[in-house]
Amino acid sequence: MNGHGQDDVAGPVAGPVRSPLTAVQAREVTAGLRAAMDDVRRTVAVLAARVRDAHAACAWLPLGYSGWASYCGAEFGISRAQAYRLLDVARVLAAIHEAVTAGPGMSRTRDTNTGPAGAALDYGLSQRALIAVSSRVDTVAELITRRLAALVHSGLQALDESTVRAVVRQAVRDVRTVPPPPPADPSADPTLAALRRVVDELAAGTHAIGELMLEVAPAYLSDTAATDVLALFCEEIGEPLDHGLAARRYAMSGDRRALHGTVL
Repeated sequence: MNGHGQDDVAGPVAGPVRSPLTAVQAREVTAGLRAAMDDVRRTVAVLAARVRDAHAACAWLPLGYSGWASYCGAEFGISRAQAYRLLDVARVLAAIHEAVTAGPGMSRTRDTNTGPAGAALDYGLSQRALIAVSSRVDTVAELITRRLAALVHSGLQALDESTVRAVVRQAVRDVRTVPPPPPADPSADPTLAALRRVVDELAAGTHAIGELMLEVAPAYLSDTAATDVLALFCEEIGEPLDHGLAARRYAMSGDRRALHGTVL
């Protein structure tokens, strides 16, 4: 027993079944997988930097495109929604980097980030995680700034890269796992206030379902591609497909308007 249960043994296999690995071989495979995951995260950071630079320079204009979305569709074959999600990723990473480098005692971090723009923004965050907090980037940045300042004031004269990365990743994780706050200005009408609480609870539950949907259909997939992936899954769990897709959009954006006409 490995402590993780039997689900993996009974689940679908991504390739042909092989003979059992030795512990040494399994450790080598795991190390290779970890390296590949790190490469993917670094690629997200580099891609975000390139997106930011291309958008800031209006790279579509000299090429004769009408805007960012048409440029991305023609040059890279991605949808309008995907094109703007890339901008969200770039915006969130830039805000995080600004929060990291703006605080007191961050000189060492600034000094070690003088390489390529992509490297300066590499905090080991996935595209999915960045999209998930894109509507609350100010909250993420404020949390990072406060936590780094607390570490500096506790006696650390300079923060090393691994500590900064850990603070950033935890801040993103904390904001991501908390559903967006309900609208302000609670009603004085008790009936309306009770109804709002029900809606808030429904939205929170839907956010959790959306996170589950993102496990099956990651954020980089378009709605059309996600439909193909989620159709059977939604049928198996008894969730209408349009509700599952709406919940997925809500988990990515934090915007309740994604639920209008379906869940809400």
